[in-house]
Amino acid sequence: MRKQIFLLLLVLLSAVSGQSHNDLPDSGFSRQIDASSVVDRIALIAFAKKYLGTPYHYASSNPKKGFDCSGFVNFVFKNFKINLPRSSKEFKSMGEDLKPEEFKTGDVVVFYSFRNKKRIGHVGIICEANGLKSKFIHSSSGKVRGIIISDLGSGMYARRFYRCVDVIGRK
Repeated sequence: MRKQIFLLLLVLLSAVSGQSHNDLPDSGFSRQIDASSVVDRIALIAFAKKYLGTPYHYASSNPKKGFDCSGFVNFVFKNFKINLPRSSKEFKSMGEDLKPEEFKTGDVVVFYSFRNKKRIGHVGIICEANGLKSKFIHSSSGKVRGIIISDLGSGMYARRFYRCVDVIGRK
């Protein structure tokens, strides 16, 4: 009986979405969501916040060692069965840009490099959505090194802001 209910639920979810979870543009990442769960944006941020204070560690996505920015984003979303790029530069062309009024908790913010506006150099996750005044959680390599929450509207991040993209799906 449970299998029949599960299959019915799966069919209904597929019909409602109008597309399979794997019908994404060829952008170098795949979204693999377990059909028995739906990504809860609040739960995603609560999970991310468990790592506040974890040290910055270049090229790492290991919570025991620390994280770099893309390693942290990758680690958080992987916990919710969403596979994202491991390199911040791969976020340059994935998905579609969101307008500030469309930003939601759980969207990924993408920033130019500190020294070069032609390169992508940083990513984070919106944890309090409020357009260009949103807050985001990320692994900083700056003065405060490690997982912190920052204001998107602060001078350093406002100047470097490139885009915001939804990797979960609008629901």
